[in-house]
Amino acid sequence: MRAGLIGLALAALAGAALAAPAPHVSIATLAQLSTPLPVPYDPTRDAKADIAAGLAKAHASDKLLLVDLGGNWCGDCRVLAGVMRLPEVAAFVDAHYVVVTVDVGRIDRNLDIPAHYGVKKVEGVPALLVVDAHGRLKDAGHIAALADARPMTPQALVDWLARWTD
Repeated sequence: MRAGLIGLALAALAGAALAAPAPHVSIATLAQLSTPLPVPYDPTRDAKADIAAGLAKAHASDKLLLVDLGGNWCGDCRVLAGVMRLPEVAAFVDAHYVVVTVDVGRIDRNLDIPAHYGVKKVEGVPALLVVDAHGRLKDAGHIAALADARPMTPQALVDWLARWTD
């Protein structure tokens, strides 16, 4: 039994070691982001079609699908979008993810998207679904980890994105 536990621990460590290293972010604080902050959510988009196209692209390119659920009213969502547009972060995200933004209104629209991945309730936004190329949710239980992005550092936001890239 002990050998089994050691094997599981080593496998977990090996999995963590396989994650791509996060890039060094060029700014130290969110106050250094260019303004105005982006407004990335388009309420007129067909979220299901965007997800299907994103998943197909992720599968073809062996990348992860990053479904960003949020709203343009949300300061944390806009801060995350600003960090993701920094050149070093954009290059990292582009290398590892296909990003699809989904407008969820005031957490009252397109909620069938997270439900499809087993998420019963969206607790806050931005909510990020990290989906592998086969359509499986990787970050179950962690989708709202960046819903309070504004007190975080830009590096912490990018480190969170990097942790799923194994």
